[in-house]
Parts: sequence; C-alpha cells; structure tokens
Amino acid sequence: MTIAVETDTRIQRDVLDELAWDPRVRPDEIGVSVVHGVVTLTGWVDGYARRWAAVGCAQRVRGVRAVADDIEVRLPGDSGRTDSDIAIAASRALDWDSFVPAERLDVTVANGWVVLRGEVEFGWQRRTAENELRRLGGVRGVTNLVEVRPAAPVDGEQTRRDVQRALLRGIGTERVTVEVDGDTVVLRGVVRSWWERDQAERVAWSGEGVRAVRDELLVGG
Repeated sequence: MTIAVETDTRIQRDVLDELAWDPRVRPDEIGVSVVHGVVTLTGWVDGYARRWAAVGCAQRVRGVRAVADDIEVRLPGDSGRTDSDIAIAASRALDWDSFVPAERLDVTVANGWVVLRGEVEFGWQRRTAENELRRLGGVRGVTNLVEVRPAAPVDGEQTRRDVQRALLRGIGTERVTVEVDGDTVVLRGVVRSWWERDQAERVAWSGEGVRAVRDELLVGG
C-alpha cells in the first residue's frame, strides 16, 4: 500500500470518527470517500444544519485538502414547516441577534431555500446573518446576496497591518500573507487545517471597511 493510499485511508477513518463524535450528525446517513486528501461526502440528511455540521466535521480533520459536499437535504414529508413558517422564523432569528442590522435585511423562502438580501456595514455581519439562518429547522439551503457597504473608505495599508496582526494573535502563523486590493482582502499562503483557513477568513472579514475576502490559502502540513 502506497503512502498516499495509507494517508487517504487514515483520513477516511478519522472523518468517520469525527462524524460519529459530533452529536449534531447521524454518521449512518453519510458516506465518506477520500482521494489524494479530497473528501467526498454523500448521502442525505433531514436538514441544512445537519449537512453543514457534517461538512464541518470533515474540514476539522488533519490532512484534508478539500471537501466535496454531495449530501442531499430531504425534509421529512410531515415536517409541518411551510415556507411562511421558515420566513417568520428567519426574521425573528435575525431580530434577536443584536449584532445583525435586521432592519436592513430581507428574507425570502421558496421550497425551503432561503435567500438573504440587503446591506450591512461589516463583512462579519453578513457571515453572522447567514449562520443564524443555517440553523433553522426546515431550511434546505441558504443563498447570501447581502452587500457589504462600509461607512468610510478603506485605508488599505492600515487594514492590511490590522488583519496581519490579528492572524498572528489568532492562529499563530506567519505563513499567511495579507494584501488589500481596494476594499478586498486577499489571503495567500499555507495553513495547517481547514479550521485555520476558516479562522483566517473570519479575521479578514472583521477588518474595517472590508467588502470582500478572496481566500487563496492552501491547506497543507
């Protein structure tokens, strides 16, 4: 057995163990295959939150280079949640989150799929709003069309320094470089895990005046 096959076998076993460990996931619903560090998840689940949790399980495993999400969301026929119910729940979830400007957001729902529109001042508010909707029962998926419109122009060099320092504090690596192109933060380099990549993107979105993040990070050793 070659080293690559041994590594893929180990990753597959670790992903299956992580799925079994996470109480939000039913591991018997998810199939896992691995080729050259790329994990493919198959099967079906009864909600978008469970699908998202399964993807998160795979991304947390050491050695995973990418995740292909082929999981289907099939809501139970007697779930009792109409599009109207989901829309009301989504609006209330946004209203209850004090960090989200709910009055500037609009939610529409069709066949369990939520579309989020509107404007926010910070990129992290856009991410927070989407995360709130992912957790709702009856949701098949979320399309986030929210625009980020900063109140003030971006000081590119200051934003670059701030993001770079925050990355060093948060994930303790100097292998990530930060560039600012207009109001877009570009991340390049190598991180040790998908968790670090997600953390790096979260940090970048928190920069003042950032409207977009271009994540070109590689997951390596």
